[in-house]
Amino acid sequence: MKSAEIDPPGGQRAGHRLRADGGRAGAHAAPERARRRVGLLLAVGLALGAGLARADCSRPLRVPVSPIGMSVVASGGEVAGVYPDVLRKITSETGCEFEIVVVPRARLEAMFSGGTADLLVPATRTATRDLRGEFVPMMRVRPMLISLASDRAPIESLADLAERRELRVALVRGFDYGEGYQQLIHKLRAQKRLMMEADAASVARALDRSLADVTLMAPSIFTGTLLQDSKTRGLVERLRFESIAELGWSESGVYLSRHLPAKDREVLLDALERSAKSGAVWKSVQRHYPAGSFEEGLKPLVMPK
Repeated sequence: MKSAEIDPPGGQRAGHRLRADGGRAGAHAAPERARRRVGLLLAVGLALGAGLARADCSRPLRVPVSPIGMSVVASGGEVAGVYPDVLRKITSETGCEFEIVVVPRARLEAMFSGGTADLLVPATRTATRDLRGEFVPMMRVRPMLISLASDRAPIESLADLAERRELRVALVRGFDYGEGYQQLIHKLRAQKRLMMEADAASVARALDRSLADVTLMAPSIFTGTLLQDSKTRGLVERLRFESIAELGWSESGVYLSRHLPAKDREVLLDALERSAKSGAVWKSVQRHYPAGSFEEGLKPLVMPK
């Protein structure tokens, strides 16, 4: 699955739009300003004779993504993982096309908040995000305190972590696990022991180099990130996971922007709910994540029969 990657301001990487019959359209260079926003359509292998698949959505849907464990994997212009599988399945069922661009997580959130992204994927449910979109749960997720194995005293709550001033904390910019998590960020910043990183890979490097002591995120995100790089794969066996009282199990899934036309939102809502309830999403999780690497922080929305 091809994707265009959005570089920081000044970048010039461009992509192509794939037609449903597998061909390319618009392969010539675009103007500088437009090249930064160009994406590719997730409409591969959906040929209906020589024509295009039916389009139940009114236009191609803009979906910025950021690498996140095995849920979204971006490498060498290719986008794969659990949620690209979900979108590909929806394309095959509905003909809706998704324009994918790879961006940093913080920019992804900004695009959704500003109305320039049609979907936010994946995302845990929060009150702030509910103001901007309609949430469709796909699985259950639990963030945990993650560190490298040590004999330090256990941490059981966010309040406990805030009091342990000797511990440096690295978090991913743009992640949001609710009000308690956001309050912790403010406290840690005031205490000058917070590192905000662009992605989970940067957090892993900070822990490995002893620049930070702990992080907070879903274990599947962290282990999925480590497993993709031979340099960090060995850290998986050294990880310590601790449940945090204020961060229990919650829903994770897809937000549909309130800027979407009502008909498009209805089509996507139906398709996403069918994917979750049928077990297709969980089967994709099991296909992409090695056994033992995700169970601490992920559960199916509907238990398999």
